Amino acid sequence: MSRASRFARSAVRIAIVAVLVGALVLAVTAAVLAPMKPRNDRVWVPEHARMPLATFDGHRVGIENVRNFRHLSPGRFVAAYDDRTYDLDRLESVWFVLVPFGTTWRGPAHSFVTFGFRGDSTVPGGRARDYVAISIEARREPGETYGAFAGLLNHFEILYVVGDEHDLIGQRAVITGDEVELYPIRTTPGKMRQMFVSLLERANRLRERPEFYNTLTSNCTSNLVDHVNAITPHKVPYGLKTILPGYADEVANAVGLIDTKLPLADARRRYRINERARAAWGRDDFSAAIRAER
Repeated sequence: MSRASRFARSAVRIAIVAVLVGALVLAVTAAVLAPMKPRNDRVWVPEHARMPLATFDGHRVGIENVRNFRHLSPGRFVAAYDDRTYDLDRLESVWFVLVPFGTTWRGPAHSFVTFGFRGDSTVPGGRARDYVAISIEARREPGETYGAFAGLLNHFEILYVVGDEHDLIGQRAVITGDEVELYPIRTTPGKMRQMFVSLLERANRLRERPEFYNTLTSNCTSNLVDHVNAITPHKVPYGLKTILPGYADEVANAVGLIDTKLPLADARRRYRINERARAAWGRDDFSAAIRAER
């Protein structure tokens, strides 16, 4: 038998072994995961203890359990949830929040969206604008920490956290010190409204039909892409950069979603809000201050 033939046979054997090992791993994984079912009745960490509930009444939306924690230091906070009402006719902006965890490699990250409503400053205590953020997260139990591998194994349920910007943005930009980029999104009022409603409707459905979080197929960014593409089919392509959320701004910029003419590197610097967030921490004008031009 020639050397080439022996090499070919060895390659075939290796390929067969690799396929069999892969099949065995898939079979064992499926056997382990099959009996598991997502649940909402577990004991959760305080940050994930309550699920939001949206009630629609014409152009008004009432949301129960809007998270509004007052963060003191990493892991220390005063827990609070509010019930708030928003007027869809006053919805005027949507923003994309990106929190890359790495400094040399942007892959690992968290992303979410936040919506701006024209307020009524003529009402006592009223503000010129109100903002509410929606963050899609891996719901954790006490003692659990998020891990990408654990997120592949039905280890976490998925949760839509609806919260105040001072909580969801400020906690990351000020308390934990993660880099936070806040990008304005270019879209129409109608699509802005559809996106907000779509997110809240999914949050409602998860109360009745819980689902597992998955690092690859159902993470913070891939779910946002699903919502965008349901409104504008094929607007955002699926790929490695939605699995690695740190590059999601690159994808959003490429399809014209980020409202800027700046090159991406300049946009990242311009819309990085940590310095402004620290300066405005604890103030009532926090949301306005983090959007102020440098």
